[in-house]
Amino acid sequence: MNFITFYQNLRTKISDEDGMLLVHNGIVKGGSREGKAVKKVTVRVNWDKLEEILEIYRKTEGISLVEAYIREGELYVGDDIMFLGVAGDVRENVINTLQAVLDRIKKEVTQKQEI
Repeated sequence: MNFITFYQNLRTKISDEDGMLLVHNGIVKGGSREGKAVKKVTVRVNWDKLEEILEIYRKTEGISLVEAYIREGELYVGDDIMFLGVAGDVRENVINTLQAVLDRIKKEVTQKQEI
C-alpha cells in the first residue's frame, strides 16, 4: 500500500460530520535519535495489540475513524514504515487522538532495530 491509496481509502470512509482528517506517514530516516547512521531497520508488529489500541480510540468522543497500516520486516532509508489516519469533528479531538495513538503504537505495538 502507498500513501495515496491509504489516504483515498480514508476519504471514502469519513462522514459529513467530520471536520478534519489527519494522516501521519512514518519514514525510515538515515540517522538515529542518537546521531548514528542508519542504513535499514527491521520492524516487528504486535498485530493483536495494534487492533486493541485502534478499537479503544475509535470509541473516543468526536472521533469517527482511526486506521493504521504498518510495514513489517526489513525496510531501508526512505521507505514508508507506517501510515496512521484519524478523522473526527474538530481539530483538537483529531490532533490529540492521533498523538495518543501514535505514542501507544511506538511503545506497545512496534519493535524497531536500526542497522
